[in-house]
Amino acid sequence: MIALLYSVVIYPVIFIFPAYATNAVPVLLGGGAPLDLGRKFMGKRIFGAHKTIRGLAAGLAAGSLVGVIEWPFFSYMLQIAVAMAVGAMAGDLFGSFMKRRLGIKSGSSVPILDQYGFFVFALLFAYIVDGSALAGVGAAGLIFITALTGILHLLTNIGAHRLKLKSVPW
Repeated sequence: MIALLYSVVIYPVIFIFPAYATNAVPVLLGGGAPLDLGRKFMGKRIFGAHKTIRGLAAGLAAGSLVGVIEWPFFSYMLQIAVAMAVGAMAGDLFGSFMKRRLGIKSGSSVPILDQYGFFVFALLFAYIVDGSALAGVGAAGLIFITALTGILHLLTNIGAHRLKLKSVPW
């Protein structure tokens, strides 16, 4: 029973945690100059005002720091964590870029893209760096963290909104 709990819940959460940290920290430590510096592409902002240089740096640092903490226990996790941090930020920026191209205002919700963009890109980048490490999560673990990601995204965004860290609860 403990082995099943470890393989389906505990290890998958440890594995994805660098991406979670990367995605959460910009809400807490972001702000300042926008990453796109106000520039436009095809007449629309590239990312929007909510994607900032400080948020990007803080997110990358947080995900990498989680990798440093996990590294003594899982020797491959430092490189995986850095890859997931870069992937999580790339996924979030991709989502913002696509929303701007579609004319969706900054801060507006787009189901699936908002909740899972960072997650999918983080896993993709992890797979590119070391596919065997991702295989260690297993199908059941992947299903678990996919469901957990949706639930955590909803709850943390509601919490951040109530704490006035975000202007919208999504």
